[in-house]
Amino acid sequence: MDNMSQLNFISLTILVVSFAILVNGDIFTSTHEMEFLLPTHQRILEELDDYIIKEDQRLNTLKRYLAIFKGEQKKATEDPVNYVGNPINAFTLIKRLTYDLKEIETKIKIGAEYINNVTFSHNDAIYPTQEDLTGAAVALSRLQQTYELEVDELAEGKLKGVTYSTPLTAGDCYELGKTLYNEKDYKDALEWMTVAFRKYELEQISYYFTEENIFDYIAFTNYLLGDIKSALEWTKKLLIVNPNNERAGDNIPYYHKLIAEQEEALKRSRRGDIGEKLNEEIENISTAYDIEKKIYQKLCRGEIKLLPSMAKSLTCQYLTGEHPFLRYAAIKMEYLYRDPDIVMYYDFYRAVVHDTKKVGVKPAHFRISKTGWLYDDESPSIARVSRRVSDFTNLDMKSSEPLQPGELSFRKEIGNRIATVLFYGYYQ
Repeated sequence: MDNMSQLNFISLTILVVSFAILVNGDIFTSTHEMEFLLPTHQRILEELDDYIIKEDQRLNTLKRYLAIFKGEQKKATEDPVNYVGNPINAFTLIKRLTYDLKEIETKIKIGAEYINNVTFSHNDAIYPTQEDLTGAAVALSRLQQTYELEVDELAEGKLKGVTYSTPLTAGDCYELGKTLYNEKDYKDALEWMTVAFRKYELEQISYYFTEENIFDYIAFTNYLLGDIKSALEWTKKLLIVNPNNERAGDNIPYYHKLIAEQEEALKRSRRGDIGEKLNEEIENISTAYDIEKKIYQKLCRGEIKLLPSMAKSLTCQYLTGEHPFLRYAAIKMEYLYRDPDIVMYYDFYRAVVHDTKKVGVKPAHFRISKTGWLYDDESPSIARVSRRVSDFTNLDMKSSEPLQPGELSFRKEIGNRIATVLFYGYYQ
């Protein structure tokens, strides 16, 4: 029950009690005086009707969540690995166990007093955090950017035209947009908020946010992206929904002022009154990182092919190396690239790290992963990994970092990035 529902319920109780006192006091002793009770009666039935409508909405919301949870659990049970490996499923799963779970708990608690002692915080269960939700949102956004995926398609659970998951709801898109906004990824945040608004109109479902909230995000995100005219238009839409929104009202004259200044500067530029050309903004000032990122994204999309001269130098062989151990256990290796060398080693890592203590991992904001550290003196298995790395790289591990386990891989970095060894494995 929201605050308004609680107020309605309280006022309904007061009215009923007052009515009983008035009757017991024999105040209404004539038909004429009884007529004064009719407006009260009308008010009670209106408030009671309003309360029942809100209660139905609350129960319908819980039923909707239940149907979603059941449907997704059934899909996940059929193929757990592929289900959680889907980035859209990963995001919605975490969202259901964070924001949706809080919403369910709130709906239950306000619906019946006895449920106040019920908690969803079980000691024997693992729950994701807001940080996890942010990570899933950013991961989905990076996939979207890297593979140039359409937001509208992603919102329908599709990747490149193929349906992989349940379509996102307006609530899913709103949370995704809000998370990306908080991460200052304004371009993607705007796209998801726009889709959230479209779905919000189609679904006609009561959410914990309103049309006004969506308009607010879209308007201000446009402003942050420098599109003042769009920011003005969405702010006007917001004021139609809620004319009393003071901040939006204050933004209207401010946006008009910015637009006037931009138009005046453009006129001056065209007249040649100022040296700089404001209407010809410098585009794509790329840093080395930006250039590498674009190349990396093209590689991920399969748009860059190896030159024939490079392809013919990529070979497979057994690595015997200089260490005596490799003469008895040569490692299969394949060159994936030359200069710099990128090599794939096969059948090297055979679950040697299985008896270590639980590692405390921390999020790395520059990549979608969490990482921790494992030291050689913590376990013979860890020391064995370091020793094997030394065997086939012929490098001294004294200058290397400890083994770094992450959600995506195990890695062993040697020295000041002379080499990085990555181990990928499956955990059961």
